This record gives sequence, C-alpha cells and structure tokens, in this order.
Amino acid sequence: MPEEMHIKEIVRRCLDESRAFKIQRRIHEKIDDYSDYAFSPVQSTALNVFFDLSQEYESFHDLLTVCVLMPKVFFDLGCNLYLLRGYRVEKVATCPKGSPEIQAAEIENLHICSKPMVEHDTLYLPIKGNRELLDQLPFSLPKGLIGMLEIFPANKMSEHDRLFFEKYANRVGYQLHMRMISWKNEEHVQFIRSLVKDIGHNVIVPNMFFKFFYRRMEAHINALGELKQDIEKEQESNDQWSGSSGQVPKDLLPRLEYIHNGLKEQYMEILNHYEQTSLFLETLLRRSHFEQGKYVLERKICNFKSQIIDPQIERFTPQLKEKGIDIAMAGVPDQEIEVVVDKGLISQVYANLFSNAVKYTEEITDFSGNRVKFISYGWEHKADYFGLDKPGIKLNVFSTGEHLSHDEQSRLFLEGYRAGNVGEEQGTGHGLFFIKEIVELHGGEVGYEPTPLGNNFFFILPLTEPSGE
Repeated sequence: MPEEMHIKEIVRRCLDESRAFKIQRRIHEKIDDYSDYAFSPVQSTALNVFFDLSQEYESFHDLLTVCVLMPKVFFDLGCNLYLLRGYRVEKVATCPKGSPEIQAAEIENLHICSKPMVEHDTLYLPIKGNRELLDQLPFSLPKGLIGMLEIFPANKMSEHDRLFFEKYANRVGYQLHMRMISWKNEEHVQFIRSLVKDIGHNVIVPNMFFKFFYRRMEAHINALGELKQDIEKEQESNDQWSGSSGQVPKDLLPRLEYIHNGLKEQYMEILNHYEQTSLFLETLLRRSHFEQGKYVLERKICNFKSQIIDPQIERFTPQLKEKGIDIAMAGVPDQEIEVVVDKGLISQVYANLFSNAVKYTEEITDFSGNRVKFISYGWEHKADYFGLDKPGIKLNVFSTGEHLSHDEQSRLFLEGYRAGNVGEEQGTGHGLFFIKEIVELHGGEVGYEPTPLGNNFFFILPLTEPSGE
C-alpha cells in the first residue's frame, strides 16, 4: 500500500499544471538551443553514440575509454582526460591500441581552467558535474571541477567545432559524475552489508548474554528472599534462636526485607530497560531493512495493551513521576485488543510519544480550578474507517499543556521540525516523523488534535490484516 501511495503521489505531481508548464517551456527552450547549435549529422551521431555506449558499459574504466576515443574515432583528434581528485590528478590518455592509460600526478603540475581556452594548439575544456550533487562525490573537487578534457590539434577545429566539444565535455561530465556517485553508493551499500554483519556479531549476539547475567542476578535476589523466609520460620519456631554472635538483632528482618525489595525493584527496572533496548536494537538493525533500503515489517498478532503499551508505561513511569506527571487511562474498553503489527516498530512509536510527554507535559488549571499535570492514553474503535467493513482503531496519547498553533500543527510530522514549546529540551525533530513513517507503513494514519485541557497525539491502524504491504 505505501509503495502504491508513493507512485500515486509521483503521478499527481507529474500532472500538476504549473509543473507541467515549466517543464514544457524548458523542452521548447532546448529545441531552440539545438536549432541554434546546428550540429552536423556526424556531430549529432557522435553525441548519440556516446550516450548509448555510456549506458552500455558498466565498468568505469570502459567509460573512460569511450570518453577519450570518441574524438579520435569520429573526428581524428587526440584526446586526454584529467580527473581531479583532491590533491591528485589522474590522466587518461589515448594509447595506440585504443585503450586508455591512467597516470597519477600532483595536481599542482596541471594548469586548471574553469572556462574553455586554447593554448599550445590544444583545446582545454573544464568538465563539470551537477553543482547540487558535488558533495555526494567521495573526494573534494578543486574549483568544483570533476576534471578537464584536452582535444588537439586545435587548428583543425572551427569555432563551431569547439562549441560542439564544449557540449560534449558537458555530457562527459554528467556521465562521469553519475558513475562516480553510483560507485560511491555501491561502496556504501557494501559497507552497510558488512556493518550489518558486524552489528549482528558484535552487538546483537553479545547483548543476548545479558539475559544470562540477569538470570544469575535474579537467582541471587531470590536466594536473599529465601534467606529472609528461613530466618522468619526459625524465629517463629524458636524464640531463643540465635546466631553465632548471640541473639539475632530485632532489626535484621526489616533490613533484609528492605535490601531484598530494593534489589528486586532495581532489578525489574534494569530488566525492563534491557528488554526494551534489545527489542529496539533487534528491530531497527534488522538485516532486511538494510538489504531492501527501507523498513520491512515483520507483522505478528499481538496484544496491544500487555505487549506494547504496558511495557512502555513501565519504562517511562519513573521519569513521569520524577517530573510530577500523573498517568491515567482514558477511553479504554474492557476487552484488550489484538492487532497485526510489527511489535518492535510500533513499540518505538509509543516510546516516542511517551518520551515527548515526559518533555512537554505542562501544568494547567482544570475545570474545577485545580492545578493538574498528567498524561492519559487509550484507544477507541472506528467502524468502517478505512472503508466498508474495514474498521480501524484510534490510539491516543494525551498530555496537558497549551495548544499548538495552526502553523505548528500543520508541520508537526515533518522531518526535523520542532514546535515552539520545546524550550531547552533536547531533541532532533525526528520522533514524530518516525511515527508517521512507521504508522503509514502499516497502512494507518497519524494526527494531532487540541482538546480542552491539552494536546492529543493519535494514530489509527486498520484492525483487519492488510492484503499486502
């Protein structure tokens, strides 16, 4: 469904009248340009052949060969190509056998030209790429140039011929630029694949050992509890029971109970944090995401309240209490709900919503004149929301505070946007964008609505299992 929506959006934009008008005008401008160029049939053929061969040969070395051989084959002119990479220059020269040789030298030894010029019977042409994509190359570019083209002898070329080779240099620059970006992207993809393996080996697998450590810790805590029970039984059966140092101190059991309860409480907090962190790590670093270049859902039937919401409430309760924020449930039906979702990703949706609640919940005056500061969460069924016999479920996270402005409301879910109420709270503006991305991937919708006492963020998911992603 999301991919279909993406295609529809592209089509909609393509059919936008103002956009179509601008592109149509540009097409006519290009027609006029080529009419003014008045390239000969041989020159036009050379450009077409270069374009075809640049698409045909996948090897970068072969593309360089095509670039320097075209002037030789079509116009019997020599050609050298220089690629500028940081402080180095690579010279690609036509060899007698028809393949290029590449020699590296210091860039200071080369006179770089930013405009076409003729010197020593040689036409020097700058090779430029797409200015907006220069930062995507894996090396710096002196004067913003990819390289230079030398064509000689210049005395065999007319002014019109030189114009043709300027346009040829532009096409060489475009093809080299795109190929270099593709080259970088291939290296990037290969690195990501290797990184995913490293993450699995060095992060995910070692993280599993924490389960073993937690079980050992739990065993010791339980042993401490059993010791307390044994002492209680001994004292009940023998009032005169004493240890090696005499009678057992009266405060021993309360102290044991305090230590046991404290350790057990801290253990449960650490275990809960570990389980949620492990869930997020394993979900976000899932290999399928990297292989397909997008989030890939692993849908399973899960109980929303017990498996998704409750663990996040337990996780954020200490932070909410620390800030004096009360927690309530609102509009929650008696029965629990089961939805087919990616448990790990939807859990992170709630984690982002509760994290925002911790940061931005404000104290307000309620209808009775009392000062209150709280969040509430719940859900409500939406019959036929996604169409006839296609119900949805609306999941809410409310927090008290001032309403957001209309401008802020319209931009909330944009990447990098932060509303005016953020104050000094740390953030990246990515959380709500992430929520929108994940919910829409599930075929749902996200939204915000002001309410009498504050702000409600919600998302609506289909209750029926989608036929496809």
